[in-house]
Amino acid sequence: MSIHVSTGIPSFSSRASQASRSQALPLVDLGKALASQLIVWHHLALYGPMCEVAESLAPALRDWLVEQGRLAVQVFLVMAGFLAARSMLPHPAAEPRATGVAAAIGRRFLRLAEPAWVALLAAMFAAWVARALIDHPTIPEAPTLLQVLAHLLMVQDVAGLEALSAGVWYVAIDLQLFALVALLCGLRRGIARPARSALTALLLLAGITLSLLLFNREPDLDVWAIYFVGAYGLGMLAHWAASARRPVSRIGWLLAILTLTGLALWLDWRVRILLAGTSALVLALLVPLDLRLPAWLARPVAALSHISYTVFLLHYPVLLLTGALIGRLWPDAPQVHALGLVLAWVLSLLAGWALQSALDGRERARQRPAAGAVVADQRAAVPG
Repeated sequence: MSIHVSTGIPSFSSRASQASRSQALPLVDLGKALASQLIVWHHLALYGPMCEVAESLAPALRDWLVEQGRLAVQVFLVMAGFLAARSMLPHPAAEPRATGVAAAIGRRFLRLAEPAWVALLAAMFAAWVARALIDHPTIPEAPTLLQVLAHLLMVQDVAGLEALSAGVWYVAIDLQLFALVALLCGLRRGIARPARSALTALLLLAGITLSLLLFNREPDLDVWAIYFVGAYGLGMLAHWAASARRPVSRIGWLLAILTLTGLALWLDWRVRILLAGTSALVLALLVPLDLRLPAWLARPVAALSHISYTVFLLHYPVLLLTGALIGRLWPDAPQVHALGLVLAWVLSLLAGWALQSALDGRERARQRPAAGAVVADQRAAVPG
């Protein structure tokens, strides 16, 4: 049984407050909220007995979710690249940060891994319970020690091992993509500003071109970041276009997005690349307008965006448990299974909210000692 499917999540940014993120990038919040919910429903329509039993109620809807819902990954990849550029490489000539490449990648790994390990434990427990209740081909078998270790290190797909939860492959891909951006930043260290700008643009454009025209056309490469660099890099170009101060620079980056997308589609028509290019253009054109969501919509969108990662991680174990219980009690009741899908969705949101709240609490606790130390230093500097 394989649960490696084309789905994903956006860049997992720092745990700043919901309000600040929403005020800064409401369009990205909206994209994350909508795409994350589509991914959850893609998996609800794909795994477990509930979707199969309830299919007779809405077969066309299930087919659409299974076949088209996975395309939301392209939106996530573009937004991930946009946010990566915003935080690490806001423009081609940006000064390299003092943090070393290895340290940056290590911090990223821990930030991704902490909630992912919690979700892995939940998925293994849920699969154990589900196996005891029903027999279904989409329920993972008991994991081996090698599988667990590979998941802890985020190398399960590269090692060719079965995934223990849906979507864990994207967490590994996010880490790989972040590592590539960190390496790009490291290569620029010590280079003068004009040459640094040219080198950055050249390397990124080359990477996008190779990915869109070559690597992305090889399905076997989808366990490596090079398969996804095209969409991710288009998101980075979108940020450079959106933040460019000179109109000529903005037009240049917009033309780069259009040209690379058009060339990739001319060579090999792929709906996923069309969606990635369109998403990049939307960000590049609309983010500078500083649009705001209506007040009634801004709060739920910010909340769904804030918990998008934890919901993505936990919805699969929730789906396993819900599907196994309903499959055991009502094996042939389509209406009950349809309600079970809605219940699994709601419980996934609650589980994601609970885990994100715990992570936010730990983050605040980590920041308090540092803040207290700063206050103490300030008081010590004041003459008595």
